[in-house]
Amino acid sequence: GAPTISIFQKPPGVIPLGGSTTICCTCQRGYGSFVLYKGSRRLRTLEQSGSRAEFSISNATYEDRGTYVCHYLEGGTVLARSDELEISVEELRLPRPDLSVLPGHEVTAGADVMLRCTIAHPSTGCYLFLEGQIRAQLLSGEQGDYNLSHVQKGDSGRYSCQCYAINASREWSAVSKTLDLVVR
Repeated sequence: GAPTISIFQKPPGVIPLGGSTTICCTCQRGYGSFVLYKGSRRLRTLEQSGSRAEFSISNATYEDRGTYVCHYLEGGTVLARSDELEISVEELRLPRPDLSVLPGHEVTAGADVMLRCTIAHPSTGCYLFLEGQIRAQLLSGEQGDYNLSHVQKGDSGRYSCQCYAINASREWSAVSKTLDLVVR
């Protein structure tokens, strides 16, 4: 069948002005090339040995904002297109939140886990990221809790969170330190 290609940002989150991130594209076929587009503009091609291409953004400016897509090619033919990855660049003004996990970093499959993102700032909304996933999870409540019930191996990974002020200027925080969850 046709290959599928995934795109994600590492580390995830809104990038600080002047900061950096990497756009990762993976495909389970490993002998073609990846082309990165921003909107309809072709940015870069990476000939690939292995199933992954990484495109770095460093010293980010507002110009780097936008929608990125990866194409996977073999012999000049596009075989797959990724979903759209939205890249945001902002001045980060809020304090860095803390991410914690209950009952702990290592849990048994089937357990219930709570991830909590806390920030020393009133009226914020927070997002939870799992590295490798394109979608962020909007956290609910003042505390920014996220409940994972009956965790499975697929819930393992590197989590982080980021918050924004619920006001007209929608100021952002830095991204929390990462937290590794291991499901046994």
